[in-house]
Amino acid sequence: MDKGIYALIFSNRPCSLAIGSLGEVRFRGGWHVYIGSALGPGGLSRVRRHLRLSRARDRPARWHVDRILLSPSFTLRHLVCGPCGSDLECALGATLGGESVASFGCSDCSCGSHLFHRATDPLDEVRDAMVSLGLDTRSTTLMSRDLPSAGLSKRVFRSCVKHR
Repeated sequence: MDKGIYALIFSNRPCSLAIGSLGEVRFRGGWHVYIGSALGPGGLSRVRRHLRLSRARDRPARWHVDRILLSPSFTLRHLVCGPCGSDLECALGATLGGESVASFGCSDCSCGSHLFHRATDPLDEVRDAMVSLGLDTRSTTLMSRDLPSAGLSKRVFRSCVKHR
């Protein structure tokens, strides 16, 4: 399985969510980009877990991003993956910069956040940021409010993370 970094891009309405040790967090409406790394043994299969959780919403939250994946206020719209062998997650966050949710998803590094807010769809910005880091970027757009069935989730996942 490929290893690398990824971005989950959500559209959302304004809301407040309890986010673990961060407590109650207020989210502006618009778009949010979560940056994650998948360098462990499962590699980018972590993205498949996020897809399943966002679709089924059938498991308890384990990480900060799970609270967003489980929330009906957020809809996963795009997946962007950048296969690589080194940890470029923080570099991608620094490249994106801008308005963020303090301390979100970055308990294992010194970044200020791994969740960024945008007023408009940031798909092109995220792809360009990954390309600027030298990554062979792959992306998938989820078109409907309802996420794909399990079979389609596998195809969506493969189209985003597999080398062609």
